[in-house]
Amino acid sequence: MSVASQSFLLTSANTFRITRQLTSLVAVTLLAIFALSPAASPQDARKSPVKPSQPSSSTSRGQQIFDSSCASCHGLDGRGGERAPDIATRPEITHRSDQDLLKLLRAGIPEKGMPPFAGLGSTKLSALLNYVRSLQGKGTAIPVVGNTEMGKELYSGKAGCSECHMVNGAGGFLGPDLSKYGENHSVAEIRSAIVKPEKIPGTRGHVAEVTAKDGKIYSGLVRNEDNFSLQLLSLDGTFHFFSKSDIAATHFRPEPLMPAGYDSKLSAAELDALAAYIASLSRMKQKRGDGFEF
Repeated sequence: MSVASQSFLLTSANTFRITRQLTSLVAVTLLAIFALSPAASPQDARKSPVKPSQPSSSTSRGQQIFDSSCASCHGLDGRGGERAPDIATRPEITHRSDQDLLKLLRAGIPEKGMPPFAGLGSTKLSALLNYVRSLQGKGTAIPVVGNTEMGKELYSGKAGCSECHMVNGAGGFLGPDLSKYGENHSVAEIRSAIVKPEKIPGTRGHVAEVTAKDGKIYSGLVRNEDNFSLQLLSLDGTFHFFSKSDIAATHFRPEPLMPAGYDSKLSAAELDALAAYIASLSRMKQKRGDGFEF
């Protein structure tokens, strides 16, 4: 055999050996890949494809934020605690616009211990606001049971509510405006407030006695107060404005201004009717289409 033939055979053998080694390496690699991959059983094949998890609702996200950041002070139901006031039923909170509440959440009230929440971002702040609105009863209907027509007559007549309370711009000025009171209070809660006004928490509706540093004493209802001033409405309708630096002492009388004894003055049916009428006022206003949103 010639030298050229021997060289050709040697080259062919080497080429075959290298090709076989590469083929084996590829086979081993493919086996390793399949071994690491989960085997698909016929049962798996019959399963429906996994759906991506749905994002939680805005209210659910808002509740999580509220529970972790707000509930320790305002309570889990938003009705206040030892360190922060009621934000679920107080009219001065529930009647504020969404923009006002968002502004308050962003800036906080540092002087009263409420930190700013601007760092949460717009999406989380909106979710938090939605949850606070749900605590306030927005979007829910409070059942009204009772003769509202009878209640309307009692309100202006036998019960004498209109002497102190205002409804839709008419009535007295000493008590709170009841036009929207039914937004966040059930008939049972309103009835209880009528029968037992002394059980209403806080000093709202209690007469305050303000002693000025010059010795004069003024009596009335506190309408507005901040760290520097106090506004007092006397029972004759006169407003008094005080700088806190001019006040020597402020004392609240233990008994509320609203008289007791309605449970003896009115029958059970009359109390139900009066409470039902007050609860229905916000719905009546909504039906008139004046822009009020329940």
